[in-house]
Amino acid sequence: MDRHLGPTRELQVLRRREPLSRREFLRVAASAGAVGAGVVLLGACAPDDSDGNPTSAPETVADPPTETTTIRLNKLGSLCTTPMYFAGQFLPAEGFTDVQYIKDANGDMGVQQIAAGEIDIGLVYAPLWALAADRGDPVVLLAGVHPTCFELFGNDSVQSLRDLKGKRIAVGKIDPTDLHYGFMATLLAYVGISLENEVEFVVAGFDPAVAQMKAGTIDAMIAFPPITTYMRANNIGHLVIDGILDAPWSQHLCCMAVANRDFMEKHPVAAKRGLRALLTAADVCAREPERAARYLIDTGYTEPFEATAYPQDYDSVLHTVMHMSYSAWRDFNPEDTMRFVALRLKEAGIVKSTPGELIARASDWRYLEQIKRELAV
Repeated sequence: MDRHLGPTRELQVLRRREPLSRREFLRVAASAGAVGAGVVLLGACAPDDSDGNPTSAPETVADPPTETTTIRLNKLGSLCTTPMYFAGQFLPAEGFTDVQYIKDANGDMGVQQIAAGEIDIGLVYAPLWALAADRGDPVVLLAGVHPTCFELFGNDSVQSLRDLKGKRIAVGKIDPTDLHYGFMATLLAYVGISLENEVEFVVAGFDPAVAQMKAGTIDAMIAFPPITTYMRANNIGHLVIDGILDAPWSQHLCCMAVANRDFMEKHPVAAKRGLRALLTAADVCAREPERAARYLIDTGYTEPFEATAYPQDYDSVLHTVMHMSYSAWRDFNPEDTMRFVALRLKEAGIVKSTPGELIARASDWRYLEQIKRELAV
């Protein structure tokens, strides 16, 4: 993976807070492999008088103008979802003049808000999509974006997943829609530990869970960046599983691009353009992590962390972005991930549908395949 730290002329524009103009978008896209040999950019032959105009959009032969200039994305509290925010640099060039980030209101990564049509496209952890699909919610899985990003921390009594049997584990709430519970459900089902009678779940938010881990009143917890960085730096528990490095979790995707079905059906071009901006952002995060880290700092995304125990400066954000494998969306098969995750949830009794039924009901890979061809390196 190319993670050189030296800035390139084509990507220097990413230091700015303003969205990209058409000319800048084309330069960045070319540097990121975002313009394939088979994609013809309309307007490329016309005089480029749009510098400084962030709303001008390069149009491909296959893509007419977007049906709507508004797009609503989910806003989450983890740095691993950097491509979602970094996509703000690319969405204006895809034709979106009104880009909104909607805060997760229910602790489920905005899944219920996507289903309700309050969010158009969001990054969602795979088990939460499976739960929504099992309920029959109007959500559609479009692509995987990055591999597993969780880290499992435990005390000295927890050296492996099997050691979780009989232990106290922190979750946000004892409900499958809770992000932490969903993660733990897949982990425990993988080693055959019952959720109902072989572990004790302790309800705690992020900060209380870290405090309880430090005090020894819980045995294990799932964490995400930047909390993982804080826990390692302060020797709170020890790392049991690194989802990025340890199989089988490292062999699967984590956060998936999920759209509201009505939005996708009414605005198919907008849905594809929004997804393309997100995957282009993931490409640049992989190739130029320092640009993505600087963007998060400059746009104020890290400001909410400043009042917590986890303040984020440029170096810490850069470390998180570099630790992720954001180019994995090209190589990993999202359907393989969904079969793996959905089977674990069915084993745990959390979903009733089979993996095949869920995939058939609530996924659509057409945009992903088109975008892979367009963004071919």
